[in-house]
Amino acid sequence: MWIYIIIILFFLLIITSLILITKYIYHLINKKVINKTITKILSIIPLLLFSLGFYFNMVNTLTIYLHLIIIISLTKILFYLIKKITNKEISEFIILNIGIFLTTLILSYGYYLAHHIYQTFYSINTSKNIYTDNFRIIQISDSHISNTINGQKFNKYVNDINKLNPDLVVLTGDIFDDDTTVQDMLETTKALNNLKSTYGVYFIYGNHDKGYFNNRGFDDSDIRLELNNNNVTILEDNYVSITDNIVLIGRKDRSDKTRQEAYNLTKDIDKNKYIIMLDHQPNDYNNEIKSQADLVLSGHTHGGQLFPLGPLGLLIKANDKIYGLEKRENTNFIVTSGIGGWALKFKTGTISEYNIIDIKNN
Repeated sequence: MWIYIIIILFFLLIITSLILITKYIYHLINKKVINKTITKILSIIPLLLFSLGFYFNMVNTLTIYLHLIIIISLTKILFYLIKKITNKEISEFIILNIGIFLTTLILSYGYYLAHHIYQTFYSINTSKNIYTDNFRIIQISDSHISNTINGQKFNKYVNDINKLNPDLVVLTGDIFDDDTTVQDMLETTKALNNLKSTYGVYFIYGNHDKGYFNNRGFDDSDIRLELNNNNVTILEDNYVSITDNIVLIGRKDRSDKTRQEAYNLTKDIDKNKYIIMLDHQPNDYNNEIKSQADLVLSGHTHGGQLFPLGPLGLLIKANDKIYGLEKRENTNFIVTSGIGGWALKFKTGTISEYNIIDIKNN
């Protein structure tokens, strides 16, 4: 119920702000242009652009528009304060142009961050004997294939990952999405077969992988078939022994009503072994600490994606963590921002990445 009220209020806010900005531009142009008809036509151009953008790409149009409104508003406040201090008047036309320039600058950098993929390194020490000086894990998450990254681009990063000589590769959910094409799904799963890992490649489901709307030309059974055909092991509330002293657990996504408690997944595992747990959404830290997992790897948050969504997510306790490494009691938690993102073409609050995690004996 509340979500529908919020959506209605949100769109009322958008409509109201569109009316206000149209009036605002009309008054600006009216000072420069004598012809009233030309003034009216010019003042509705932003409304027409918004309507076209909304029709072809609603999410990204709203993202651009909201950034523009917020930045123009903050610019107006800043120059109002400057006027109070210096008594110098700044024209509204200059304020509008500064707002447009800053919005373009910020979102251009955000576009770069969404499409350029970094390597992020972590080093974790353990007192448990893993019988190797260094055990390397590559974590890939939240590609949402066909948004900012397609199957061919995914394969390029597979080649880069192979140069890192991983012992284990884990895919922590939302590799696929509702907008993923059949071709990209097939190319991505084939690319995974090209990964060279000592102990294999493992996959857990995120909340988007199975799809919400059944409009993409393939379903979950096709994903399972292609992953199995390309030597990717799916983990769903079960575990495998990677070595004699390292165990890997893959949890079902939080959205799956049949998912087991974290404790149930570790109760039969020797706690002297190093336990790695994969959980797409970082929402169950207290129970995962009690389960005595040594390392929990998650994605889902996209690192906050757009500032200030990350801090807000923590404030309203939507997630236990948004991004990075944190140790709580005896459990290390890592949340990746992922190599892609859902629907949005911009990242202003984080980077795109895959993780290189080195586990070392003390």
